[in-house]
Amino acid sequence: MQVEHHPLAAEFPEFKEQIHNLKLSNAHFAKLFDEYTETDKAINRAENEVEHLADAALETLKKVRINLKDQLFQILQTHAA
Repeated sequence: MQVEHHPLAAEFPEFKEQIHNLKLSNAHFAKLFDEYTETDKAINRAENEVEHLADAALETLKKVRINLKDQLFQILQTHAA
């Protein structure tokens, strides 16, 4: 069974334009966005058994992804006002 990615624009479709604009104008957001994307890809590779990852390591990556997503969401909310 193929497990899908969780791209930020799909997670927050209402912020799609803001995500694009912040990637271009906010270096901190862009760095977090890149980290989120790379973490999501690593999780996807492990869940689809392209790469082997111990369960504990996978859970750690998922926690990192959630933390990054929370930080990105906070920035999006701040810039939405």
